[in-house]
Amino acid sequence: MKLVRGAWKLLVGIKDALVLIAMLLFFGALFGALAARPGGSSARQGALLLKLDGPIVEQPSEPGTFASLSGSAARPEYRLRDLVRALDKAKGDGDVKVVVLDLDAFGGGYPAAVTEVADAIRRVRDSGKPVLAYATAYTDSGYRLAANASEIWVNPMGGSLFMGPGGSQLYYKGLIDKLGVTAHVYRVGKYKSFVEPYTRDAASPEAKEEVVKLYQVLFAQWQEAIAKARPKAKIAPFLTQPDKMIVAAQGNIAQANLDAGLVDKLGTRLDFNKRVAEIAGVDSGKAAGTFNAIKYDGYVARNPLPTGGAAVGVLTVAGDIIDGKSTAGSAGGDTVAKLLLDGLAKKNLKALVVRVDSPGGSALASETMRRAIQEAKARKLPVVVSMGSVAASGGYWVSTAGDRIFAEPTTITGSIGIFGIIPTFENTLKKIGITTDGVTTTPISGQPDLYAGTNAATDAIFQAGIENGYRQFITRVANARHMTPQRVDEIGQGRVWDGGTARQIGLVDQFGGLDDAVAAAAKLAGLKADGYHAEYLEKQPGLLARLIAQVTRDDDDDSAAGGDAFTRIAALHRAAFAQALGDVKRIGTGAAIQARCLECEGLGATAPAQGDVTLMNLILARFGW
Repeated sequence: MKLVRGAWKLLVGIKDALVLIAMLLFFGALFGALAARPGGSSARQGALLLKLDGPIVEQPSEPGTFASLSGSAARPEYRLRDLVRALDKAKGDGDVKVVVLDLDAFGGGYPAAVTEVADAIRRVRDSGKPVLAYATAYTDSGYRLAANASEIWVNPMGGSLFMGPGGSQLYYKGLIDKLGVTAHVYRVGKYKSFVEPYTRDAASPEAKEEVVKLYQVLFAQWQEAIAKARPKAKIAPFLTQPDKMIVAAQGNIAQANLDAGLVDKLGTRLDFNKRVAEIAGVDSGKAAGTFNAIKYDGYVARNPLPTGGAAVGVLTVAGDIIDGKSTAGSAGGDTVAKLLLDGLAKKNLKALVVRVDSPGGSALASETMRRAIQEAKARKLPVVVSMGSVAASGGYWVSTAGDRIFAEPTTITGSIGIFGIIPTFENTLKKIGITTDGVTTTPISGQPDLYAGTNAATDAIFQAGIENGYRQFITRVANARHMTPQRVDEIGQGRVWDGGTARQIGLVDQFGGLDDAVAAAAKLAGLKADGYHAEYLEKQPGLLARLIAQVTRDDDDDSAAGGDAFTRIAALHRAAFAQALGDVKRIGTGAAIQARCLECEGLGATAPAQGDVTLMNLILARFGW
């Protein structure tokens, strides 16, 4: 009995300790959020400060609570719709004297998302309100935003070179062979290139053909947008002969930018801030280079989404599509389906918009979400799909549930194909003297055997399953787009399309953003133009997560400065290492059958996924680097 009582006391003690720790964390975060750190106040009038020190995304990841408190919080992410709403509000807000774009550490974004924000910046400028942009060195996507500003500043010690889409892709076939790993690949789609890094040491001609076609269209659209925003800028020589331009300027990249009309002013951050202060004002007694700043987070919070009228549900499918529950940066099939089914049960929805921003992933999870959307259609709700920056592979699979599909000209879509990868380690084990043996009762006993490899029967079954999955894919597309399966197969086979071409070949109905899709869904439901609001069906961050975000986020912190071109090159090296580690992880942990787009991965944010960074940091710490 004493033993039982002792064990009970121990369990109670552990429980009390955990409760105490949770309370300390909660109140610590609460105190930090309310403690108004020095310089942390936000002005009501002045400059709306958009310090975009992270990527533009469709749906920000919710950082882990304990990771945030330990100082390893994820980089900031900026929700596309919030940015656009803030900019559109600012153009008519008398309290906002100027909009400031701090792009020194901009994390980039897919072309469609960057274009939407750039258009919103242009609307502010066209309203007559000044927009000032600053960076030490602009990236391509950063300059796409800055080109719409009234004044573009660059640091005289910096300067910008424009890379255009493209670059190296990592291929692991040589490493896999050295390790003795056998990558069993099952796929359908001549152009389905996602598996090639694991099966080849270079891109196939078909894969390169698709990438070149896509990148040429997107790069042409980028150049057209820059020319429209700054018609006097002489950007062509920086794209065709950058070396001659910089050598002629004796290595002074910033001066070359100024001479070509790419930027308006050269100046340090102090010079820039003083210029902003001339417009936004500053309290007397403040240090030089300060100005009245309206912080972005507070501004978004003070200008919430409308809630009047009937509800048009908006279901977001953002990030990699995975089986089960959603994780940071991913859309879990079960999580997204539950959000929709709960919304249909608990909210009086009149229509549904499915916002897709995903390069694909698990075919099973894609079908899980598509099937849940069918429940909305069974309730006679109009269903409109709004494609964001990318809706490829599994993302397009989900999109087949819509009555109408909207996309942007720069939306990346298609990649109608399917594949599966299973690694086995028989040759790896042989290298260290380990062999395998056993008995079987059927042709597939113990298959797929990770230690001895797959056999012919298993390979035949898996390939047949992949081919069946592809038939399902093209059948869903054919039914949704009113095409024959043969026609879908012609434009499928893993091909990737820009939004403009996708519209021409029938994969998309019309151009437009999320607001256009919501308006179309409301009209199909018979709602008046001013008689509805968007009801987002998404998990809200917990109280503790919101408090921690307030503590760890500081718009005035300059620690994330982007640096010059050489600093950015160093960051690219770390990003490549993080991506390589992530790719190795994904080959062993991904879904068995996937519909995924490789071409999409080189066009998004410039920083690697947070999960890949975390894995890299763990490995570097393990080896003391």
